[in-house]
Amino acid sequence: AQGRRDVGNRAPDRSGTARPRRPFGQDMADDLKRSERTVAPEVQQDRPLARVQAVPWLIVIVLLAAVAWLGWRAFFYQEEGDPVGSAMLAFEKQNSLTVFSSRFEVVAESVDRRGVLNIDLLESRQAAIIPATVEYRLDLSTMDRDRFAWDAGSETLSVVLPALRISRPNLDEAAQTTFTEGTYVTRDASTDLARNNSQQAERKAAAFAKNPEVLALARQAAKDAVRQNLAIPLQIAGYGDVTVAVRFDGEAPPGN
Repeated sequence: AQGRRDVGNRAPDRSGTARPRRPFGQDMADDLKRSERTVAPEVQQDRPLARVQAVPWLIVIVLLAAVAWLGWRAFFYQEEGDPVGSAMLAFEKQNSLTVFSSRFEVVAESVDRRGVLNIDLLESRQAAIIPATVEYRLDLSTMDRDRFAWDAGSETLSVVLPALRISRPNLDEAAQTTFTEGTYVTRDASTDLARNNSQQAERKAAAFAKNPEVLALARQAAKDAVRQNLAIPLQIAGYGDVTVAVRFDGEAPPGN
């Protein structure tokens, strides 16, 4: 009869009714799980404050190290294996080197005669003791590579120096002592006596500066100064305790 269902016939599927092979409520559970995963808050790890503050200091330290390295490279670094170059560098910025200074006194004496019609009426005499100073210098502008020789076997650097240059005597006339004789010494006579004594003292001082004994002292002082000025830079350059043999032009090499 119409309007009645057979017993055993199942009702048609409706919304909310479980489908075959899918238990009722499973779709809602899956949606809930996905929703939970979606709305879960993102957890961020904060960096330690000390690490953040240390970054600028690390940058400053790196910059300082770079500046120090560049300065060392520009002013102190030398290529290894060239002791002659290291020695020449020690003299590069010096045109001359004062190695010895001698201070001594010279005695000068002058006589002045004045008269009329070739008749000497006035005679005056003056003696002066004048301090003088003379310096001995090395001309380093002529120190080229030919004046250096390196012996790797004995670790000896040989250096040949040019002749010493002697300065013009410097007279300390303000400190001089004078002795004047004469019945009457005019102003002109006094001026001439002083000028003559100064010229005479300068000639005597220049001659004394070339005295062999004084010149030997100046040469030895020059050798010691050059030896000291070269030994220290070579040690800094990494060549150790080297021997610096110094001689002048015309002198025989050591051991000959």
